[in-house]
This record gives sequence, structure tokens and C-alpha cells, in this order.
Amino acid sequence: MRQISCAEIVRTVSSLCLKANSELGPDVMCALEGALAQEESPVGRDILRQILDNHRLAAEEGIPMCQDTGMAVVFLELGQDVHIVGGDLTEAINEGVRQGYTEGYLRKSVVADPLRRVNTDDNTPAVIHIQVVPGNRLKITVAPKGGGSENMSALAMLPPAAGEEGLRRFVLEQVERAGPNPCPPVVVGVGLGGNFEKVAYLAKKALLRPLGEEHPDPFYARLERELLTEINDLGIGPQGLGGRITALAVHIEVYPCHITGMPVAVNMNCHAARHQTAVL
Repeated sequence: MRQISCAEIVRTVSSLCLKANSELGPDVMCALEGALAQEESPVGRDILRQILDNHRLAAEEGIPMCQDTGMAVVFLELGQDVHIVGGDLTEAINEGVRQGYTEGYLRKSVVADPLRRVNTDDNTPAVIHIQVVPGNRLKITVAPKGGGSENMSALAMLPPAAGEEGLRRFVLEQVERAGPNPCPPVVVGVGLGGNFEKVAYLAKKALLRPLGEEHPDPFYARLERELLTEINDLGIGPQGLGGRITALAVHIEVYPCHITGMPVAVNMNCHAARHQTAVL
């Protein structure tokens, strides 16, 4: 049994909060550069150049790439042979978020109650997803999620008869409905299957897959490519001002489901598709 201290988890989460908000992954930067090469609209090309300049400057200066530094979503892959010592795991994660957002002067966007709207002043609590896996390591991914893209999420409990066409229609309707609000070009996460709560998690988890990496099942890899083409044919374009590139990628995550239903969810990342990972 390997021991990992809560103090180490606090330090790691704090560092990841800072890094995720200032350094965009090389996969996203590469996708944005590819979008610039493909974009046909002069306005769209100018916007993509500004986006790329913004992200490079944020990384060089160690400052947030967006004023909305998001609600901290934390994914944990906890090895079953790991023993967390020196405190409570959930509190350690929240303390890491608290330190990272306070010491980094990142915007605090969390309110303690949905109706009474009093800010917690430290961006906690985080939204935490824990998966127990084989091994003796702890993998931590921090994915700050901004409100503009998160507010464009949608979920539907489709009948099985809706099939592939029903899935396509739902995804396209949500992207078209979102328009400029999620700050395109977006990454579209699609959850399919499971049940009501599982499908929303799948859509969020889909956003963690590196851009350029297709679904391992050729059937869904094809569907991802075709949906991306259909989305980019909508003409929404960068920042919603028209153009070819509305989305950088479509990622689908699938899970078995009940015979009576076909849950589907859509969750989008803006062009600042932020997440950083560390393994302890």
C-alpha cells in the first residue's frame, strides 16, 4: 500500500489550477493553428490570430488566458493500492483550489447557494469526480470550466428509435442554438448512453481527450468526423462572426444503457479548452 499525503495533493491541485488557466495544451494550440489555415473568412482568420496571440501571451506571462477562470472541475483516478494520509481527500482538493485561485489572483466565480448568490470568495467547492482504478498512483486533472460554454450544455432522454439520426440532430441543434455564446471555435463533448447522471459526466469527460485523437471504435470515430463537418457547415465561425471553423473537434464517449432509452448530452469547451494533469 502506497501512501500519498494530503499536503502533496494540496500543492499539486494548486499548481494545476494556475497552470490550467495560463497554459493551453499543445494539442489545442495545434488545432487552432490548423483552424487558421483552413478558415476562409477574413474576419474569422483575424479572430483566430488574436486567439492564438492571446494564448501565447498568457503562457509567456503566466496570466489567465480568459477573465472567466472557471469553476474548478477535478477528475481523479485513484489507484486502489493508494492510501491517502494526513487529512481528508475532498478537503485537500478544495484547499488546493482555494490556494491556487487566491494566490494566483484568479477570478472567484462560485456562489455558495444557487438562489441566494453569495460568493464563497475562494472558488470552492470544486466539482470532484473520483474513479477507482488498479495500481498505486493518483492521477489528478484540473479542468476549469467557464460559464459561457457551460451554460450551453444540454441533455435529452431520447427513445431508442431516435438512433444515429436522432443523435446527430440533437448535437447540431445544440451547437446552432449556442451560436456565439460559448466563444467558438468550440470543442464539442458528447455523452451517449448510461443514464441521466452518467451521460452528463460522459459529455464532460469527453472534453479531456487530446484533440486529434479519435474514438478507438471506428464506428464512433467516423461519427465524430461527420459531426465535425456538419457543425462547421453551420457557418457560425470564430466568435460567432461567420466562417468555416465553428468547432475544433467532436469527442463522443459511450456507455451501455437500458433497453428503453438512449440518453445523450452535449457539453462544450470554448477555444480556451483548459485542463492540466499530474500523476502522483
